[in-house]
Amino acid sequence: MTTVLIVDDQPLQRFGFRMLLESQDDMTVLDEAANGTEAIRKAAHLRPDVVLMDVRMPGLDGIEATRRITASGDRTRVLILTTFDVDEYAYAGLRAGASGFLVKDAEPEDLLSGIRAVASGDAVVAPGLTRRLLDAYVHHLPAGTTEPSAADPRLAALTDREREILTVIGKGWTNTEIAERLHLAESTVKTHVSRVLAKTASRDRVQAVICAYETGLVRP
Repeated sequence: MTTVLIVDDQPLQRFGFRMLLESQDDMTVLDEAANGTEAIRKAAHLRPDVVLMDVRMPGLDGIEATRRITASGDRTRVLILTTFDVDEYAYAGLRAGASGFLVKDAEPEDLLSGIRAVASGDAVVAPGLTRRLLDAYVHHLPAGTTEPSAADPRLAALTDREREILTVIGKGWTNTEIAERLHLAESTVKTHVSRVLAKTASRDRVQAVICAYETGLVRP
């Protein structure tokens, strides 16, 4: 059962999300929050699998709430859901530690599958935003980030194979694609991916993608 905390400043929006989520046999809504401060408190107390987080809210916004929830080191993952299809929100949210970003005009099935994916450790980014987000990384990277740095502690601990796996994760390959193209069993790929996430301190695949760009393994 995937547990969810709904965070949105609009009561009717929260009600709609609750109705949709609770219609699923594998999901349950633990509680709701109307602002970022309330979300942080309830996430720490309830420890949901997923926080469904709005961006624009009075007081503490969803980006800062996401940063504080993910910084706590708890297992809770954040899926940002906003009305605004704006690259700055997506980039800021993912850098803050969110595992996914969808806009509110997404189909109900997309939202449900997004929650399931985030709960299982995968990353979700709204279609159409992925390429723009990757292109945006180059403008946020420190000057001189052009070649992979073996001195970067996130890369230093990786084996050659794990470094290769991180590179193709950064290029957006799925486990199935990695297995097919590198001629590996999918179970072996999953093991490699798990080790890469652990060694690079990446919460999930989207954070691994950011790592691949920041360390220079992948460039647009």
